[in-house]
Amino acid sequence: MVLISGGTFRMGSDQHYPEEAPAHRVTVDAFRIDRTPVTNRQFKEFVRATGHITVAEIVPDARDYPGALPHMLYAGSLVFTPPDHPVDLKDWSAWWTFLRGANWRRPYGPKSNVSLLDNHPVVHVAYADALAYARWTGKDLPTEAEWEFAARGGLEQAEFAWGDEFTPGGKHLANTWQGEFPHQNLCTDGFARTSPVNEFPPNGYGLFDMIGNVWEWTSDFYSAKHEADATKACCIPENPRGGSEQDSYDACQPQIRIPRKVLKGGSHLCAPNYCRRYRPAARHAEPIDTSTGHVGFRCVLRG
Repeated sequence: MVLISGGTFRMGSDQHYPEEAPAHRVTVDAFRIDRTPVTNRQFKEFVRATGHITVAEIVPDARDYPGALPHMLYAGSLVFTPPDHPVDLKDWSAWWTFLRGANWRRPYGPKSNVSLLDNHPVVHVAYADALAYARWTGKDLPTEAEWEFAARGGLEQAEFAWGDEFTPGGKHLANTWQGEFPHQNLCTDGFARTSPVNEFPPNGYGLFDMIGNVWEWTSDFYSAKHEADATKACCIPENPRGGSEQDSYDACQPQIRIPRKVLKGGSHLCAPNYCRRYRPAARHAEPIDTSTGHVGFRCVLRG
């Protein structure tokens, strides 16, 4: 783990997606954070020690999904399945498939395995899986503020974790998407899917993969916007934990009351034409019951 000394910084951004605004000052205390996302090797040790069964390996309870037909309820996870032609970017089902038998052991489906991916981030982990691992290690999941402070690497309000230029000197500093998402992947950064967690340079705090590769769970409930700056300097929020469970529900699906948490960091599927969320300020809502092939996590230790 890496010790982050803590401090006051301006969180969020007024320049990009509306959920990142407004930029506002917060203070976080010192904490330690994992140098890399949790890997398949580490998660495998956890499962061997505890017998943990991930959400993706359990048949969903029909009571949690009103209206779902019985044949639609099976153990599985969302796997990226790229089309071979341009599609409507508003329809995520054009590239995501809920695949029976996909889980952290079989990230691309039942015929795949992680035997050659030990140093890649574990994926297909829902929020409960990430939290269970964190507690097994005596740690916790980071708050959104802790995560963003660490991701900035000491650079105040820089666009990216390494500065204001995305590919300085033409060099890729994170695993993201090159080409037209989702049908054209040029792989000029060397990877079509996840990459080893220490493949790209660390940020100023010595942390790897704070941008790209996989999104990472935080402990904060999702809210549509940040709260504005406090009016007095003495009232800058300290160690904030954003949102509430009630406010985190997806208003577009009122019949399904699944809380959502904040994801941070973007992933290898973030592309200039679709999801420019490979930045410290970027954030995304994820239902706690959902697992996908591009979401992982890392842990923190406080005190």
